[in-house]
Amino acid sequence: MPNKIILKKKILNFNKKIIIPGDKSMSIRWVLIASLADGISKAKNLLMSDDVLATIQAIKKLGIKVIINNNICIVHGAGINGYEYRKNIVINAQNSGTLGRLISGVLIDTPYPIKIIGDKSLSKRDFKRVAKPLSKFGASFQLRKNCNLPLFIKGSQKLKPIRFVENRGSAQCKSSVIFAGIKTDGKTIIKAKKSRNHTELLLKYLKLPIKIKKNKDFDLIEVCKVNKIKPINYMLPSDISSGAFFIALTVLTKNSKLIIRNVSVNPTRIGIISILKKMGVKISFLNKKIYKGESIADIFVKSPKNLKSVNCPPNLNSGAIDEFLIIFLVAAKAKGVSIFRNLDELNKKESPRLEWGSRILTMMGIKVLTTKNSIKIFGNPKLSVDKKIVIKNYLKDHRVFMTSVIAALSFGGEWHIHDKDAIKTSFPSFLKITNLFKK
Repeated sequence: MPNKIILKKKILNFNKKIIIPGDKSMSIRWVLIASLADGISKAKNLLMSDDVLATIQAIKKLGIKVIINNNICIVHGAGINGYEYRKNIVINAQNSGTLGRLISGVLIDTPYPIKIIGDKSLSKRDFKRVAKPLSKFGASFQLRKNCNLPLFIKGSQKLKPIRFVENRGSAQCKSSVIFAGIKTDGKTIIKAKKSRNHTELLLKYLKLPIKIKKNKDFDLIEVCKVNKIKPINYMLPSDISSGAFFIALTVLTKNSKLIIRNVSVNPTRIGIISILKKMGVKISFLNKKIYKGESIADIFVKSPKNLKSVNCPPNLNSGAIDEFLIIFLVAAKAKGVSIFRNLDELNKKESPRLEWGSRILTMMGIKVLTTKNSIKIFGNPKLSVDKKIVIKNYLKDHRVFMTSVIAALSFGGEWHIHDKDAIKTSFPSFLKITNLFKK
C-alpha cells in the first residue's frame, strides 16, 4: 500500500461535533510522573501515538511495569528513586523532542551512562539547550557535534540545585530542569519565559514542593527535592494542537460550524484562539471547568463571512508555536497582509516549519516574503487551487502533513501528500476523523 494520499475534492459546508484524542504533551508528562509515583496510576484517553508509546517503552527499560487494556493505561510506579538503572541502556525517543528533553532531566541521577537516540528528524534538533543547564546539577552530558543526538547521560549522586534562566519560551527545557530539580537537595530556581505549564500544574496538583510566581513576561519557579509522589488517576483531555486543524477547516469552509468536546484550553496553549479572534473568527468556550489544575472546555467555532489580516503580536507566539502552519493557511484567505515575527523557534521543530509554511503557500499561489524568523502573507479571499501539488521530503513532520490535508480540503486542487505515516507520532486517527467531514 503506497504511503501517500491523493486528495482532489473540497469539503462542502458542515455542522459537526467531534472528539479528539488525548493531549500529547500531557500524556507524556503523565507517563513520566506516574513512573516516579509510589504505587499504581491509571489514565483514560491517553494518546496512543508513537511519541507516547516511545515514552512508555522508555520507562519499561527503566524497570517500570505498564499495562494497556482497552482505553486504560496502568503504570506501576516505583517511586522517585525506583528506576532500575543498568549498564548499556539505550532509550529511543524516536521523533519526540518532548520525551528526549524531559527524560534527560528525569535521568539526572543515573549511576551508569544512558544513551538517548532518535529518528533522523530528532537527531537534527538542538539538545545542547537541555544538556547545558542539566550539567550544572553535576551530571555529565555528551552530544554529537556538541549539539545533536545521540546524547550520553552520566548522572551524579551529589546533585546540587541550580539557577536557570529559560528565555526561549521552551516548555521542554523548563520541564527538564524541573524534573532534575525534584531529584536534587536544595532549591532550584527557574526564571522562565512564558510557555506551556502542564508540568507545573500537575506537580502543584500533587502538592509537591513547587512554587510559581507569575510576572507579565516570565514565571519564577522554585522547586525542591521530592521524597514521595502519590499515584495519580487521570482522564486526559483532548489536544488543542490536534483540534486546531479542524478549527482551521471550519474557518476556511463557508457556512460551517464545529464543536470539539472536552479540550484542554490551558491559557498557555490557546494562542491560536487569540490570533483567529483577531482575524474575525467567532470562537467560544462552552462548559468550561477545572480538572486537576487544568482548564477544559468544549470549543465552538463558526466560519466567518470575511477574514481579516493580522499583525500578530509576538507575545502570542509561545502559546501557538505548534499551530503556526495552520494559522498561515488561514492567513492565506484573509484580506490584506498578515505579518508574523520572532518565529526563529519554528525552524527548530521536526522540520524547518517556517520554510515549509512559506513553501506550501507559494505552491498554492500565495505571495509570501520570509526572513529567517518572520513571514509576510499576502492573503487572497478568493483563493482557489486548480493544479497538482506534491508534498514530500519534509522530514515526516506530522504538522506539515496535516496542514497539507486541510489545505487540499479547503482550497481544492489535486494534492499528492507523501508519508502519511507521519501522523502516527501525534494524531494516528487524523484521517479517520477527517473522513467524517466528507459525509
